[in-house]
Amino acid sequence: MTNCPSCGTQVVEGGAFCAKCGARADVSAGARPTGTAHNPIWYQNFYRIRKKVIAIANKYWIEDAQGTMLGFSRQKILRIKENIRVFADDSMNQELFRIQQEQIVDMWGTFAVIDTGSEMCVGKLRRQALKSGFYKDEYLLLNANNQTIGKVAERGGRGLMRKYMPGGALVPEQLVVEFYGQPVTEIKQQFKIIGDIWEVDCSRLPPDFDRRTLLACMLIMGMIERDRK
Repeated sequence: MTNCPSCGTQVVEGGAFCAKCGARADVSAGARPTGTAHNPIWYQNFYRIRKKVIAIANKYWIEDAQGTMLGFSRQKILRIKENIRVFADDSMNQELFRIQQEQIVDMWGTFAVIDTGSEMCVGKLRRQALKSGFYKDEYLLLNANNQTIGKVAERGGRGLMRKYMPGGALVPEQLVVEFYGQPVTEIKQQFKIIGDIWEVDCSRLPPDFDRRTLLACMLIMGMIERDRK
């Protein structure tokens, strides 16, 4: 028996993944992939996204637990195909990564998360169109090889309230993040006067998972899903 590097639960010898949190059982707690695409700021245990609503285009800041800005994105008003770019700061001089839609049909969209420096795909998202359109927001988390590794899904009751009840858009989102069928964390939304805040604790995510895929999901839900409400 060995212990899971993410949550400490005992894992059966030879098991590839933890039955409790879904983390890779054969990756040490301090392990991180190496290479130009694998910046350590994208393997931290907490992230916050702040949205500021303005007339021309909504703005989003990605922060760590100390409030340090890690990235910035501005929502485009007119778009045929989603191509969301994340920069180092609001000067938008240095692009860090982009979220690039692979299909022209929006409701069935698969989005690739591309590291700008290496042009390497670090992960993908796939919108579950029927659920997101009528029941609750739901996206699959995929690796670069299109293999499903997890899911981000809105709690069903809240999804129905937000979509169909009068004033439902004011109900904060709570989204459950699963890896390999096991819930590992939640994305929680707070409403502010001029924007929203989303926060996520990533301490139980697999340590070798590039958090940009999850951050991309949060940005897409803020930019696309809430525009449809």
